[in-house]
Amino acid sequence: MLISVVFADSLASDPERSTTLREVTAGGIGRTIGTVRFEDSEYGLLLVPDLHGLEPGPHAAHIHENPDCGADANGTPAAAAGDHFDPEGSGVHAGPYADGHLGDLPNLVVEADRTARITVLAPRLTAADVKGHALMIHAGADRYDAHAGHRHGKGGPRMYCGVIL
Repeated sequence: MLISVVFADSLASDPERSTTLREVTAGGIGRTIGTVRFEDSEYGLLLVPDLHGLEPGPHAAHIHENPDCGADANGTPAAAAGDHFDPEGSGVHAGPYADGHLGDLPNLVVEADRTARITVLAPRLTAADVKGHALMIHAGADRYDAHAGHRHGKGGPRMYCGVIL
């Protein structure tokens, strides 16, 4: 199943400049948890979440290379999204402020009421860069390459996904 969003051509705030995120499981796409808007700013790409029903605390967020939130043949949730968006082939998971994957985003913070509404900045990205990719939210916080042994970008399993068109 493909979850999509349409970007407006202008940079003005527009409800169509958002992606709907849904839970991903081995059984497929599940409940909707809300939206994330993408807004260009003079400092980079702003991600403006309006999410609900998540576990409180920090959660890793990444732009993944493929516009597909489906499971793979083994039932791995959202495996069709591929790896982190890394057009330069850096192979480095250094975080949003260092050279490495462009898909590395700041952690999203979920409040005690299970909502995420705190805007984060991805200084090396624009809305045009993320078009045609997937936004992924993971179960836990991202610690980037400081914890290199974890295969899920240090954020744990893929939990929520939305395709950006």
